[in-house]
Amino acid sequence: MTKIKACLFDLDGVIVDTAVYHFQAWRRLANELGFDFTEHQNEQLKGISRMESLELILNWGNVSLTEAEKVEWATRKNDWYLDLVKLMTPNEVLPGVAKFLTDLREAGIKIALGSASKNSKLILERINMLDYFDAIIDGNNITKGKPDPQVFLMGAEATNALPSECVVFEDAVAGVQAAKAGGMKAIGVGSADVLTEADFVIATFDEMTLERLNF
Repeated sequence: MTKIKACLFDLDGVIVDTAVYHFQAWRRLANELGFDFTEHQNEQLKGISRMESLELILNWGNVSLTEAEKVEWATRKNDWYLDLVKLMTPNEVLPGVAKFLTDLREAGIKIALGSASKNSKLILERINMLDYFDAIIDGNNITKGKPDPQVFLMGAEATNALPSECVVFEDAVAGVQAAKAGGMKAIGVGSADVLTEADFVIATFDEMTLERLNF
């Protein structure tokens, strides 16, 4: 059995749930462009980049924009999102996360973030969790989005661990696929009916122990 040396975490929906803020900001963008979309459609935006999200939303609204206009609207959306993120507090850390990260540190297991977000450091600062992480790989570092494994392979390298020595925690199908494509174990956070490709799924980190890492 390979000993686990590093745990890699997605941010949104795993450490903290910022999906509601993304939804509010994207929905405001759609409304200002003259249409709306549903929370169900919003689920398709999980784990993908800002510009990929914008393309999906524009398709839903049958709206065509120039490349310059797309950049302008994406920037505007991000500004709205950041206005909401700046109001976040440590109370928004998801259940069991802080204890599990503390257990990892005490066990000498490296901790890395692997997120498509370009705002990950700001979010971690707002929730007082930045110091838990040995490495942060996010949308500012990567050139390929999930399900490409780039973000997690960079996380493994940053923590001096082989892919086979890493466990990834993900709430999105694309993220689980990225972990698997990188040769890593994947633990889903959320619904087992959705995250069918994960090695196993937890509802919250209250269910997670160090013993469960080595499987």
